[in-house]
Amino acid sequence: MSGSIFGKQFTISTWGESHGKALGVVIDGCPSGISLCEADIQKELDKRKPGSNPYGTKRKESDEVHILSGVFEGKTTGTPISMIVYNQDHHSADYSEIASYYRPGHADYTFDKKYGLHDYRGGGRSSGRETLCRVAAGAVAKKILSALQIDLFAYTKSIGDITVQEFCREEISQNKLFMPDKQAAALAETYLQQCIKEEDSAGGIIECVVSHLPIGIGEPVFDKLQAVLGQALFSIGAVKGLEFGDGFSVSQVKGSQNNDAFFAENGVIQKKTNHSGGILGGMSDGSPLVFRLAFKPTPSIYKTQQTVTKNGENISINIKGRHDPIIVPRAVVVVEAMTAIALVDLLFQNMVSNIHSIINFYQS
Repeated sequence: MSGSIFGKQFTISTWGESHGKALGVVIDGCPSGISLCEADIQKELDKRKPGSNPYGTKRKESDEVHILSGVFEGKTTGTPISMIVYNQDHHSADYSEIASYYRPGHADYTFDKKYGLHDYRGGGRSSGRETLCRVAAGAVAKKILSALQIDLFAYTKSIGDITVQEFCREEISQNKLFMPDKQAAALAETYLQQCIKEEDSAGGIIECVVSHLPIGIGEPVFDKLQAVLGQALFSIGAVKGLEFGDGFSVSQVKGSQNNDAFFAENGVIQKKTNHSGGILGGMSDGSPLVFRLAFKPTPSIYKTQQTVTKNGENISINIKGRHDPIIVPRAVVVVEAMTAIALVDLLFQNMVSNIHSIINFYQS
């Protein structure tokens, strides 16, 4: 299977299945000298681990990470960083029934047709559990961004038709849904409780904001900033839509309304607005990078659904097991991780874009 490696200069390679013995990630291209310990990784993993909120799967996993290589005496060595998390609470018997049919909304059908063999236990390689590998790698990428004083955070903007009306960054970590609006979070909890009662699931939107990103990150042609981020973010299984800045609403306005006017103040060039979401010509423009992702409802629901067996027989099913009624809250840290990984990779590529930067590096 190809496609398990992301990045050019700062690369990650993830491995493992939902019900296998373990999952892990190897990071290559990480500079030496970064302070790093397992606690740095663990605090990020704890944000997405099963059982971290009442609206997630009841699967009990500590998601305890072990660093196997690339760190010596609390510092990265510049060699590949390998990390592993062992699975502990996989109830594979819960999935024995689905071996004979294809679950609606899952990768069962396409995976089976492509490879001729599918680990149906929890989705195997297609499981959302694979994202813990990305979060572990993202924790390292975040440390690099922090060293460059680049600020990155994501939050739940909406769940169902409930959208945040007020913004308080401190509130994001104060509620289980990672919403910056206490009142909206309360309404969303009521909505989710109703979904659970109806044996159904919900979707939502996550917004991400990156500030203090240097100008010129991203390449003008195939590796545009939005293109690389698009690949990184669309690789998260439940993502169905992505928009930067004003997004799809730009199709309803005129150029005079959509263009961001420039102005200079104390010798510093700035934009009066940020309809572009911080990207011009595929490169960061110095304004905050802003984008939103639409997440589909969890496909595993207890409500009766229609599907077919592998032999083509039409059947009705009721999926068993332990499943999230909503993916969004646990996905917030995953969005941050993939954003950080993509940005670090582009930041490293940008270091050789100008001969003067190379001369300054080697002659300083």
